[in-house]
Amino acid sequence: MSLPSGNPPTMLSVNPPFRHAHVGSFLRPASIHTARSSFAAGSISAAELRTIEDREIASHVHELLENGVQEITDGEFRREYFHLDFLKHIEGITISKNTLEQKEGRVPPTLSVTGKLRHTHDIEVDNFKYLQSLVPASEVKRIKITIPSPTMCHFRGGRAAISSEAYPDLEQFFSDLAAVYRKEIAALYAAGCRYIQLDDTNLAYLTDETMRSQAASRGEDLDKLPLDYARLINASLADKPGDMVAAIHLCKGNFRSQFFAQGSEDGYNPIAKVLFQQLNVNAFFLEWEDSRSGKDFSALQHLPPNKVVVLGLVSSKHAKMESKDELVKKINDAAGEIKADDGLRQLAISPQCGFSSTVHGNEITKQTQFDKLRLCRDVAQHVWKDTV
Repeated sequence: MSLPSGNPPTMLSVNPPFRHAHVGSFLRPASIHTARSSFAAGSISAAELRTIEDREIASHVHELLENGVQEITDGEFRREYFHLDFLKHIEGITISKNTLEQKEGRVPPTLSVTGKLRHTHDIEVDNFKYLQSLVPASEVKRIKITIPSPTMCHFRGGRAAISSEAYPDLEQFFSDLAAVYRKEIAALYAAGCRYIQLDDTNLAYLTDETMRSQAASRGEDLDKLPLDYARLINASLADKPGDMVAAIHLCKGNFRSQFFAQGSEDGYNPIAKVLFQQLNVNAFFLEWEDSRSGKDFSALQHLPPNKVVVLGLVSSKHAKMESKDELVKKINDAAGEIKADDGLRQLAISPQCGFSSTVHGNEITKQTQFDKLRLCRDVAQHVWKDTV
């Protein structure tokens, strides 16, 4: 794949991301669920649905501000799935309902590439502008727009899910896909957005032996694939201005408090060099809340000095509250693996994933969401003190 690599970040940025952060999605309020059902039944219009979403997002942002949450997102209240509600807007992508999904709600609709990929209209710009209207001008930098990683258009289906007629050569597919992302990111920047996050399950899945075997059975080269994905992501970010922060979140699955990839004992080590040294992003949001992430933080030995890792140490999947002392110890252990004089400088803390990556939500309460975020804040204030 001959794609532009993009320009690597040259500055360490922790503002944003902030010392205590979150991935982006929140449990949907009951009125959103009711409105979605009404819209699906044809009893309210798309405009009426958006009006209800606007009202609930405004209330949500108010709660974030009241609770001292530094990152502002819309909670992904407008989405059913974290990735498909964005990707369906790209011309050339077809989303097909899955029969099992309709019966049980477990399997997401299927994505396939059926034509040439084109960015025909802005996707998240209006959503950013609405968030912008809800915060003081001085706080706009706190707004984070989450979008699915471009790898989501490839990994699950591979070559078989990409039209050979539209793309006899996969190199052109990757090139067109990156061009779509560059246009969307440019539009967001022009609107005033300075903080984006790519949500990526696929690099994380490449630490799971079962997922790796499945990819190999589809004909993927497991040594080459992480590098190809790094080049795709870099090409997607190639035109990003220097004052726009780009983060990437790696997730092993997050559906109704369940996960889909286990990870290996070596944690992120199978992809660590590519992840930290090849990806041209400012920050990494990484799941590190339990043994699924590996036995230690040794992968951080590969972290270069100009990048931040937001440690996902607090679970968004269950209500049990983590020990503050244990979280502080984990952060210090992680800092000790970083080859820098002050490893703490390159770290932050967050829940390991969103609270509601799909509309279904995790098996927790709204109160638990904010208790978990307050725990992250308290830990951050203890560890980083006056820098929070």
